[in-house]
Amino acid sequence: MNVERLNQSVNARSYDSPTRRAQAEKTRRQIAHAARTLFVERGWSGTRVRDVAAAAGVSEPTVYAVYGNKAGLAMALLDSLTAPIDFPRHMSEIAAAEGDPPRQMAALVAIDRQLFEHGADVITVIREAGRSNPDLAPVYAAGRQQGDAARRRVYGSWPAQAWRDGVTLEEALDTAAALLSVDVYLELTQARGWSPDRVEAWWIETLARLLLRDAPAGVTPRAQGSGGRG
Repeated sequence: MNVERLNQSVNARSYDSPTRRAQAEKTRRQIAHAARTLFVERGWSGTRVRDVAAAAGVSEPTVYAVYGNKAGLAMALLDSLTAPIDFPRHMSEIAAAEGDPPRQMAALVAIDRQLFEHGADVITVIREAGRSNPDLAPVYAAGRQQGDAARRRVYGSWPAQAWRDGVTLEEALDTAAALLSVDVYLELTQARGWSPDRVEAWWIETLARLLLRDAPAGVTPRAQGSGGRG
């Protein structure tokens, strides 16, 4: 191969590689979107890989090649839940509110609100899948544990006088875990007609009232919309 032909070959590969990567990413998104839609509509047990492939407009082997199996597809969807969440902004709010437990609590609640707002449907599918698939059984629990770990780091930095009399760190974590759940979010937004803004504001107010010695009103890190009923 002469130098000119070698250069042409290298240039062709350099051009083709980004194109292939872009196409592969597009295929991944198509499959993920189809899987999310079908899992939500039909549930975990009612969705087959072949159905996902057909809805995505790809072959069934392509789905297996990209995600491995049905469980791998579900776990990839769970990983994608964090994409719409602006974690750097939330971390900045938490850091900026150092020494102000009500505002730090509010910044943490905002993360749960966004997670449920963008992914409550996927979270409930993963929980359903874990009941019948051993590979997915720990996934839902792991997500909850991550939330607990984040709250433990922040709550654990507060002085004892920040808490209401008798409230321990473990009790605070238990209370937050019980209140900040996907079931509570769905009950309020779907069955009761609340807006996500209203849920977030109520979570912040309720947690502060139950856990903190000083629970001022309006501790949310950004203005809330009125939305929903009431």
